[in-house]
Amino acid sequence: MTSRSYLLSCPLCSGGDIDPFHADGNRTYLNCLNCKLVFVPRCDWLSHEDEKAAYDLHENDPQDQGYRQFLSRFSTPLMERLEGRQKGLDFGCGPGPTLSILLEGHGHQVDLYDPIYHNDPSVFHNTYDFICATEVVEHLHHPRLEFTALFRMLKPGGWLGIMTKLVKDKQAFRQWHYIRDMTHICFYSTGTFEYLAQRFDARLDVVADDVILLKNKSMVSQMVDK
Repeated sequence: MTSRSYLLSCPLCSGGDIDPFHADGNRTYLNCLNCKLVFVPRCDWLSHEDEKAAYDLHENDPQDQGYRQFLSRFSTPLMERLEGRQKGLDFGCGPGPTLSILLEGHGHQVDLYDPIYHNDPSVFHNTYDFICATEVVEHLHHPRLEFTALFRMLKPGGWLGIMTKLVKDKQAFRQWHYIRDMTHICFYSTGTFEYLAQRFDARLDVVADDVILLKNKSMVSQMVDK
């Protein structure tokens, strides 16, 4: 069976070479052969109401030391790459922003955005020295558009930091706890981030198996979405 059976394109690269990757009792998972994204087709997404209800169950308490320690696995390598006090964006900050507190504690200024809990579209008119997306990109409905928007907001030399679990192979995917979360609809591998680095002229640093940093090397604002 080939991608043409699905009559759809990849939500990240718009490619049409898509193969079945996995199926369980809840959903189908497809694999783009171009950018290596594994994604859930729209017909298997939760409704907006069910998706929000799932997010409302998250308990991300800024006072929770375990949660702060978890985020420090991301914030520490990011801050090691920031020079002086810089301005950033916590994209998809959720109902209990915590990463921004960690970064502001080191002198950085951080704006917040979340389409449900902090819906401030004015941030898309700003530019930033760094943008954070922790446990966010797996939820994106339109990753091509959303990554394009993020890189357009990123200053030359700025960092886009991402925290998400990475796809290893089909066998591991079948047993993966990450796909049990029905709000997760996009799954990335190292190959996917290599595609993004090439697409947006960025330097890729895979810091850990779930921490990825992309440094903007060009005036991305001059790019057009093809």
